Amino acid sequence: METKEILSRCDHTLLAQTSTWEQIKAICDDGMKYGTASVCIPPSFVKRAKDYVGDRLAICTVIGFPNGYNTASVKQYETRDALNNGADEIDMVINIGALKDGNYDYVRDEIKTLKKVCGQKVLKVIIETCLLTEEEKLVMCRLVTEAGADYIKTSTGFSSAGATRGDVALMRANVGENVKVKAAGGISNLKDAEDFIALGADRLGTSRVVKAVKALETTGKADSGSGY
Repeated sequence: METKEILSRCDHTLLAQTSTWEQIKAICDDGMKYGTASVCIPPSFVKRAKDYVGDRLAICTVIGFPNGYNTASVKQYETRDALNNGADEIDMVINIGALKDGNYDYVRDEIKTLKKVCGQKVLKVIIETCLLTEEEKLVMCRLVTEAGADYIKTSTGFSSAGATRGDVALMRANVGENVKVKAAGGISNLKDAEDFIALGADRLGTSRVVKAVKALETTGKADSGSGY
């Protein structure tokens, strides 16, 4: 697969608590230079980043992040605020406890409500696969489909593990035809990226793919380090 095609599927990500504006600005510059799908950044930087990039790059941010246990009303407010600040895409974290309680109506309704708030803007639903059973992953494929979200996403990158090849294949096989798949967390290099795309990932949440491309440009050798 061409490197340009891989980059076009990447949400170039920086969500560390220590992130500074200079670091956010740098990944925006990278996103514009390398043609990534978006940059995924903390909500507090959305307005400044959107003012900086204009229409040259999509801005993605996170809601209920990383634990997902905010109330639905708080997530609605966060989403509206992010959209008002210029966000083009929203990655929300589900209420994992509600899922484990079997309160599927709550989980579905929360996603459905946030999709209504987003309107034509993209909503991705983070289900944190590393904390779920196989049955719960299958349930979430159904609920995300029923709620009308645009994407189901594996991970925050802040829990015990990130995307696995098995989880991406499972999600691709079980979501509805209108739902896309995003793999995130632990995508370390271009080979990982190709593998996840081949398994059905439409988007990749990662900081390492752009770094790997930069390493190829400067040394001819890809960066194989780990990272979100």
